[in-house]
Amino acid sequence: MSNNAKPATPSNPFDIFVIGARKGFQIAINNLMPNVLMAYVIAEILNLVGAMQFIGKIFAPMMGIFGLPGEAVTVLLTTWLSSSAGTGVAVSLIAKGVLNGTHASILIPALFLMGAQLQYMGRLLGVADTPKKYWPLLMLASIINACIAMIVMRFFV
Repeated sequence: MSNNAKPATPSNPFDIFVIGARKGFQIAINNLMPNVLMAYVIAEILNLVGAMQFIGKIFAPMMGIFGLPGEAVTVLLTTWLSSSAGTGVAVSLIAKGVLNGTHASILIPALFLMGAQLQYMGRLLGVADTPKKYWPLLMLASIINACIAMIVMRFFV
C-alpha cells in the first residue's frame, strides 16, 4: 500500500452519521455560534444605551404594517448581514419580552427569504459571474419577498 492511498469511505450508516455529526458540530461551533453571540451582545448594548427603544419608536409605524414592534427591524437588519446574527437578535428580543411567539412566527419566513444577503453577494453572485448591475435587483427581490411573507404570516397567526 502506498502512502498516497486514500482512506476507505465508510459504508456503515452509523459511521457516516457520526462523521456528519462531527462536521456539523464544527460548523456550529466555528461559524454559527460566534455570529449568534456577537448579535446577542450587540442587542444587549443597544438596550443598555437606550438605542433599542429609540429604534423601536422610529420604526414602529413601518413594522406595525407587519404586526411587529418597531424593535423587530433590528432582527431584519442583522439578518441581512447574517442569518445566525438575526437569530441571535431575535432571541435577545424574545428574552427581553419585546417579541413573543407570534412575532417570531411572522419574522421567521423573512429570515429565510432574505438571510445573509451581504455574505452571499460575494460567495454566490461573485462566483457565478452575475453582472453587478443585477445585484441590487436580486437583493431587492429577496427583501420584497420577505415583506410579502411577513404580511401573509400576519394574517395567518
